[in-house]
Amino acid sequence: MQALIDVILPVFLVVAAGYLAAWRRWMTEAGVEGLMKFAQGIAIPVLLFQALSRLDLGHIFEWRLLVSFYSGAFGGFLAGLFGARFLFGRDWEDAVAVGFVCLFSNSVLLGMAITERAYGADALGPNYAIIALHAPFCYFVGILTMEGVRARGAGLGRTALRVVRSLAANPLIVGIGAGALVNLAGIGLPGVLDDALSLIARAGLPGALFGLGGVLYRYRPEGDLRLIAFAVAVSLVLHPAITWTLGRALDLGTGPFRSAVVTAGMAPGVNAYLFANMYGRAQRVAASTVLIATGLCIVTAWGWMQALG
Repeated sequence: MQALIDVILPVFLVVAAGYLAAWRRWMTEAGVEGLMKFAQGIAIPVLLFQALSRLDLGHIFEWRLLVSFYSGAFGGFLAGLFGARFLFGRDWEDAVAVGFVCLFSNSVLLGMAITERAYGADALGPNYAIIALHAPFCYFVGILTMEGVRARGAGLGRTALRVVRSLAANPLIVGIGAGALVNLAGIGLPGVLDDALSLIARAGLPGALFGLGGVLYRYRPEGDLRLIAFAVAVSLVLHPAITWTLGRALDLGTGPFRSAVVTAGMAPGVNAYLFANMYGRAQRVAASTVLIATGLCIVTAWGWMQALG
């Protein structure tokens, strides 16, 4: 219970503060969008740049960590895809959108924030390894599957090229890639520049969490409650359960195991809704799942942390 109070609740209180600010109109939609653009487009990429520029890359990119986490993510995608299609009778395009919801856990805003509060900033190395591959992996799986369903296998090469171009323009990917290049090249940043970047980076997570609350205010739980409950269960239970099982089977070390399970147990990120909205498919399910799972994550994250010890 102490972990719930000391570690998890402060994170969700910041999210709740953003929700309250949007609800009471203390911040306009434009203000929330501006805050999120700063946090996700500038501050968090700077945070990831600094982290990747300093880490021992050969040490953090542990294959057992990546296999454990991404097998859980892909298992969640398949469960969402086939569950939506065969249990709930949705068409294949809707099913892919639901699968993406079950695939894309909130690895940055929630996973990194909770891991840092629970285990300290020095425990974030495995989180950075997961985050470095998260958007590329999830969008490749989601977009290629959706385009494959739509085109029945035609034109996947062009689709893959569009995915690569889109990811190359993503600020998080740019920050990660630039940090890795600086690290591999052995470039040392001038102290005054590094200090300035640190000031920007420190605003990233709290700003993004507050903004996330404002974004979630827009989502209203509506209809499709059985499918939403299914997607929530896959995201908060099945994904981390697969990651837990594989992490134990592969004898993953304590630090990486904690990061993998905690991150796997996070609610779907807002990108899950953006993907559904991009294709105009299962938007109501995606939006409601993001909102409901984020609220329930207060309890489920505490449960997973209790199991981790």
